[in-house]
Amino acid sequence: MRAIIFANGEFADPQGARRLLRHDDFIIAADGGTHHALAAGVVPHVIVGDLDSLPPDEQARVEAAGSQIIRFLPRKDETDLELALQHAVREGATEIIILAALGGRLDQTLANVLLLALPELRGLDVRIVEGTQMAFLIRDECDGALVEGQPGDTVSLIPLGGDAVGVTADGLEWPLHEDTLHFGPARGVSNVLTAEHAHVRVRRGLLLCVVTQASGQVDK
Repeated sequence: MRAIIFANGEFADPQGARRLLRHDDFIIAADGGTHHALAAGVVPHVIVGDLDSLPPDEQARVEAAGSQIIRFLPRKDETDLELALQHAVREGATEIIILAALGGRLDQTLANVLLLALPELRGLDVRIVEGTQMAFLIRDECDGALVEGQPGDTVSLIPLGGDAVGVTADGLEWPLHEDTLHFGPARGVSNVLTAEHAHVRVRRGLLLCVVTQASGQVDK
């Protein structure tokens, strides 16, 4: 089951987001992400959060359309997007696409990206999609990840939480073989796809993979 989560970051291209949607997607809005879902032409199945960013008229509109609202108290440890991700997992999602997770406040943007490392997302296909950019996490317990795109697309591999050890990457202009990407230096930024597929594996650590299309819109 594929879940689409609308966060409450910047959302510059509702039409582009609409092209990603499938008729059987499970739509979740993280609080003010409801506005973005409506702009993309869909009514969320579920709205999660403290609702401090959801205007009363929009709340009434989605409730009338059948949306389930799961409301939390404002004094909570999790962000609304984190709660939305947890809900998607509980509902059985095996693939999750997060929209409108970037832009605006830097702290929120960083926190949203780091949510990819949540333990409960282990083994799931979870991606942040923003225009021509897509970000996902490559973990060390798997056999690696397939990076898809077109020749000329930019691929950045950024270690999270410490050094990424034993990184092997094929299908890139600057291939890697059992290399260490140290936490901090930007060595893994701005590599380039040489084919439609690349394969990246890390023996120990976490790698954030960001693919930026040379042209067009991410098609997932």
